[in-house]
Amino acid sequence: MTEASEQTSSITKMIEQVLERGEVALVVTKLSGVEAVGAKLLVRENGATFGSLGDLRLDSLVANQAATFLASRDQTRMVSAAEFASDSPAARETNLLFERLQPAPRLVICGAGHVGASLARIAAFAGYQTTLIDDRADFLKRERFPEEQIELLVADNWSTTLREAVGNGRGVSVAVVTRGHNEDEQCMQAVVRANPDYVGLIGSKRRTSIVIDRLRESGVPEERLKNIHAPIGLDIGAVTPEEVAVAIMAEIVAEHRGGTGTPLSHKKTTKNQK
Repeated sequence: MTEASEQTSSITKMIEQVLERGEVALVVTKLSGVEAVGAKLLVRENGATFGSLGDLRLDSLVANQAATFLASRDQTRMVSAAEFASDSPAARETNLLFERLQPAPRLVICGAGHVGASLARIAAFAGYQTTLIDDRADFLKRERFPEEQIELLVADNWSTTLREAVGNGRGVSVAVVTRGHNEDEQCMQAVVRANPDYVGLIGSKRRTSIVIDRLRESGVPEERLKNIHAPIGLDIGAVTPEEVAVAIMAEIVAEHRGGTGTPLSHKKTTKNQK
């Protein structure tokens, strides 16, 4: 096996490990340059690196760019090394491909009523691996949800089932759309402690405030409470369960992709744009 193929194999194994752990990382590939074209460097969120682009100084400079790229929410970006290594003559000939590495998005839905069922179908259509949880087995019949992307879990105990479904929380969104205060609170007690990327709670301002106040009284840190989207969803004037599900999914996608929820027609355009 050549040195290049050995590096590719090692990088592939590391990528698999990063994804298994639910981590986010940056993979950089050298597309052009004086040498080592095709070389790869993996930079984890904590700054640790694996692999090499064939130049230790370039590796260090690229690693310094990792946090900025990951914060941008971009999936890929073509970069000239001259952008951050202008004092290097070889940088002008070196082009790099930055790629975000992260687990496939997952959505855990608490409650398989009308809204939860509609949300599960929309999420599966949008490419999310979806877990639908309810304590009523009759609501989770497979004939209602033929989509392979939808996992159905009957909750004998909301807290235990949710903790197992959410895991370490990385790449996971949770929508709590149960039928009542008691179920909401049981779900939220488990969810906020798991700390997923997104947490949303359905209901009126009054209903959601009651649940959040009880979480606060039970000792949940304020910074966790501030991350709860309640009431859940974007304001699109939704009325039907299907429309409410669309509003919820739109907010989840916006949070995942770094969107604002602003209508595209309202965004400012430059004079050269039509």
